Amino acid sequence: MKILSHRGWWLQPAEKNSVPAFQRSIEGGYGTETDIRDLFGQLVVSHDPPMRDALPWEHLLDLFTGTRLPLAVNVKADGLGPALADSMRQRDIPWFAFDMSGPEAFRYATAGVPFYTRHSDIEPDPILYREASGVWLDGMRSDWFEAPVIERHLMAGKAVCVVSPELHGRDPRFVWDWLAAVPGDVTLCTDYPDQASQMIDQ
Repeated sequence: MKILSHRGWWLQPAEKNSVPAFQRSIEGGYGTETDIRDLFGQLVVSHDPPMRDALPWEHLLDLFTGTRLPLAVNVKADGLGPALADSMRQRDIPWFAFDMSGPEAFRYATAGVPFYTRHSDIEPDPILYREASGVWLDGMRSDWFEAPVIERHLMAGKAVCVVSPELHGRDPRFVWDWLAAVPGDVTLCTDYPDQASQMIDQ
């Protein structure tokens, strides 16, 4: 089981997607999920429409280069695929993109850019499943999925990243408990990487 910190390993909400949160994640041995947008033609780290002081994307890549820790890149705007792929080309960072729009996902697939398709309670039929390298498995309204759902994706040759329930305001411990027993290429994206790691490793 691999663990991704959600917007870095932040201790206070203001630290999300910040250098201290990313540094803490790296020091803890965790990859991270983060958000990408563009500002004045440059890629930046930002969940919401970016401000002038947004963290440059290249700064984040400098932090993660050589660590071999993965990045899950939440694409927040269309048209970023070529620049994103170019920025990763010379970097020793495992990564994938996800959450782009449907037409944009088709462009990523056509260009051979690694991406995960979404499977959730509001998206029961993941788009571009054959082309996707993995599945971003989410429960927006409830913890609707169980181990057999993950196992089906793994048997189809897809990696799986599970969105931890606390990202939607629910207690994650029940999901963490059974998820620890699922073998294969499974990742957990969580706001609490240290707690999840301790529980899963028990």
